[in-house]
Amino acid sequence: MFPLHVTLFVLLANLALCQYYDYDYQPVSMLGPSGPNCNKECDCPISFPSAMYCDNRKLKFVPIVPSGIKYLYLQNNLIEEIKAGVFDNVTDTLRWLVLDHNQITNAKIEKGTIDKLTALEKLFFSFNNITEPAIPPSKFLEELKMMNNKLSKFPSGLLTDKVNLTSISLQHNELTSEAITDAFKGPKKLLSLDVSHNKLRKLPAGVPSSLEILYADYNDIDKIGAGYLKKLPSLRYLRVSHNNLEDTGIPAGAFNVTSLLELDLSFNRLQSIPEVNEQLEQLYLQANEINKFDLASFCKFTGPLNYSRLKHLRLDANIITYSDIPPESANCLRQASDIMFE
Repeated sequence: MFPLHVTLFVLLANLALCQYYDYDYQPVSMLGPSGPNCNKECDCPISFPSAMYCDNRKLKFVPIVPSGIKYLYLQNNLIEEIKAGVFDNVTDTLRWLVLDHNQITNAKIEKGTIDKLTALEKLFFSFNNITEPAIPPSKFLEELKMMNNKLSKFPSGLLTDKVNLTSISLQHNELTSEAITDAFKGPKKLLSLDVSHNKLRKLPAGVPSSLEILYADYNDIDKIGAGYLKKLPSLRYLRVSHNNLEDTGIPAGAFNVTSLLELDLSFNRLQSIPEVNEQLEQLYLQANEINKFDLASFCKFTGPLNYSRLKHLRLDANIITYSDIPPESANCLRQASDIMFE
């Protein structure tokens, strides 16, 4: 029993501290007393004077930020508005702004606040009530998180000059395919885009060729555009689970691209295994309506150098069993250590 207790303790400790890890955050109690150059509502540890900790204080507004502050933590408050002037001392120095878990609406973000932050690198604006993104003018922006809001539109052009942006997280919103048309065209270094848990009917258009991760789970996607993945030569991880995909919505060879390592098509309405490239390593097809095992989906032909690199294949919750795998599959799927049927 002792090892189990230790494991549970570690898990609980990790859960308790996960909010800190998200922000590379250390609680004030671990950083010592506050310095004199700080808003009275917050703490600015002497050992970390460029950070101002205003989290978990039941604040209803953003306090005035003194000069010298680069990292501002405002998560887990009751903030409803951002008044003009609060960032006037740090417009060209503030790097991180964390506003997660508040009650902010677009109507209460006054002009002369976020729109004046020219040095911001990370904007965390999740779990609020905004209906459209509030984007700073900073060309240094690297990470944008606006999950669990009420976003219903993301106008094109907002990210045009965001040359350093690498990660966008927009899951759990109300975005449609029309609402994000060309929204992500600007960032030429974008690596990760998460639009899961929205109302998309198709994968987002106009994403840059640099993209490596695209998550679009839990939408209403019913087809994949012919040649869509050909335009994303760096894409390695694609998740389109919990959508409305049928065989007719997937053109021949749509997923046959050499860059892809992981493909998740689980919880759709597929009746056959789509054609994938031999370089694919993880394929998730559980909870579909697949009723046949076509080896040509994995290998057009096999030989000493021609075989599938697939390691994990999930086919559980389909109309198919292990006995449906043809005997010659051993040569094609020679690296598959885990094929799951139940």
